[in-house]
Amino acid sequence: MSTSQSTLVAAPAAAPATAPPSPRRRRVRPTRWVGVLFVLPATVYVLVYQLVPVVYGFVLSLTEYSPLSRSGPEWVGAANYTALLHDPDFGQALLVTGRYVLMVLPPTVAIALGLALLAARPFRGVGVFRSALYVPHIVSLTTVAVVWLWIYSPNGLVNEVLTTVGLAPQSWLLEQESALPAVAAMRVWKALGSNMVLLLAGLQSIPGELYEAASTDGAGALQRFRHITLPGLRPILTYVVAMDIIFLAQGFAELFILTGGGPLASTTTVNYLIYTEAFQYNGFGSASAMAFVLFAFIAAFSFLSIRGVAGRRS
Repeated sequence: MSTSQSTLVAAPAAAPATAPPSPRRRRVRPTRWVGVLFVLPATVYVLVYQLVPVVYGFVLSLTEYSPLSRSGPEWVGAANYTALLHDPDFGQALLVTGRYVLMVLPPTVAIALGLALLAARPFRGVGVFRSALYVPHIVSLTTVAVVWLWIYSPNGLVNEVLTTVGLAPQSWLLEQESALPAVAAMRVWKALGSNMVLLLAGLQSIPGELYEAASTDGAGALQRFRHITLPGLRPILTYVVAMDIIFLAQGFAELFILTGGGPLASTTTVNYLIYTEAFQYNGFGSASAMAFVLFAFIAAFSFLSIRGVAGRRS
């Protein structure tokens, strides 16, 4: 075979100078934006409906503004925050808020933990028992407050029970000494269901082998609870305490319906005072300043409570 013929035969078999991009490489690039597209709606929602209002509220707290004024917000700097330091109504509202949280939080967590321990045991009708405890959490807070308004009324359930056992009926929501504890009792009942479910989930996550080993070593029920149950529940207890503080410190609907902030401001929390300042007296600037002070109050209260529940870690 001649040299020219061999060249013609070998030419088609020569490899191309540049290889085309592989199908796999072409498929990878579009998928990089799939995660971004999934996260984008939530990101836009957080920015537009949460972050922007917070920033605007902080700017508003540095101004003097009434929606009835045509001049718009007037810059006053930190004057609203300084005024709160000398405002006896705001100081009283802070004290009421702290008392309200302390009245509701400890009994709620303790009773919910006891109910969770009971619901964790297998017995006949345990499903109905768990569902019945969770029902108050499903019902809206406003509806629950209206029901308890009747319960505390002069002819309500509580006074009927007192009359039956020979005691005098009480004006539960009209006395300074009993108004806030009465609202706190309603709030304890409302929060038991959600806390019980969370603590029950925490109990079910603790390995049963730990209890078996402790029983084999001769540990009693109290020792097992102290050295196994409580340490195993510490993460979920921390979460429950933090969330309860956040919700309780912002209490408004139950106070608005049951007491209207009275009698004599004995149930006026900071959140209720913010409502009256903004929508009754049209002081949007000072109300915004109260809101950010309340945020700092909740953050400090939550930090101290979480530190106490979680403890120090090495």
